[in-house]
Amino acid sequence: MKVTETYLKGCFVIEPQVFGDERGSFLLEYNKKEFQEKTGFKGGFVLGNQSTSQYGVVRGLHLQKGEYSQAKLVRVVKGKILDVAVDARKESETFGKVFSIELSGDNKKQLFIPRGFLHGFSVLEDDTIVSYKCDNYYQPDAEDGVMYNDVDLNIDWKIPNDKIILSEKDLKLKLFSVYN
Repeated sequence: MKVTETYLKGCFVIEPQVFGDERGSFLLEYNKKEFQEKTGFKGGFVLGNQSTSQYGVVRGLHLQKGEYSQAKLVRVVKGKILDVAVDARKESETFGKVFSIELSGDNKKQLFIPRGFLHGFSVLEDDTIVSYKCDNYYQPDAEDGVMYNDVDLNIDWKIPNDKIILSEKDLKLKLFSVYN
């Protein structure tokens, strides 16, 4: 696997090696030992989630606080998303900085997002399937988040405003200036 650290410390783009022939393809999605060696991540994943969404859906920006914070390894099984990570670690030199990348079933890239980051994604194709692993269990009382359209973050979700679909919960998230 090829591992490239983004400009956000601890946030990595993972490109697995894909093997293909006339039967189809094979890729090794995750190898704990190699992943730990290349990223320095010493935790393990305890939770796996999957969502299916239509074009225009924006999920996020979410995080789990305190002892329930989560690192995530995100991939797209089918379709395409713009995956977004925001460094919300107040002590970090990249606090408030945003990294985004297109993940798709075709490019097979993954994004590793460390604890202390806000995370969200916009769905760029219908019937997109997103799968992600977390290194900690979900705790509803530890959930927090920031509005997807926060002007301080200035994220281009690659979807026209009139096509964006949000959950009721995501419509009520706060601004980054209030969060921090």
